[in-house]
Amino acid sequence: MSTRTARTAWNGDIQSGAGKVELASSGVGAFDVSFPRRTADAAEGVTSPEELIAAAHSSCYAMAFSLEVANAGGTPGATDVTADVTLTPAAGGGLEISKIHLTVVGSASGIDADAYRTAAEAAKAGCPVSKALAGVGEITLDVTFNG
Repeated sequence: MSTRTARTAWNGDIQSGAGKVELASSGVGAFDVSFPRRTADAAEGVTSPEELIAAAHSSCYAMAFSLEVANAGGTPGATDVTADVTLTPAAGGGLEISKIHLTVVGSASGIDADAYRTAAEAAKAGCPVSKALAGVGEITLDVTFNG
């Protein structure tokens, strides 16, 4: 179907180096990246691979979820999806994405809360980004149905 491209220009070593990731296919922006900001509690205006994965996962999930609600006979309303991607030290050294937590809050007409939750679980399993991230230790989901 389609191929999308991002490009990163990096200069220097991992600790003192820095780079810029460009969303090349869309041309919508270029964003600074650095390893110290990647592992710090505060991003301070610098993105990270984990934030970009969170963006990819939340947007893919939102699309898959709207399809699953429609497949269940509902009409999707406003939906808000958040993906929290956790980077932790890996057991054998280095780093790993150990957890992704999805939160979906929204509404739909024509289905009840149980069907909404079932659609949410189906979207988590069927979203192409969820499938690509199958190696992540844990992907969890919270669902709030607002009617």
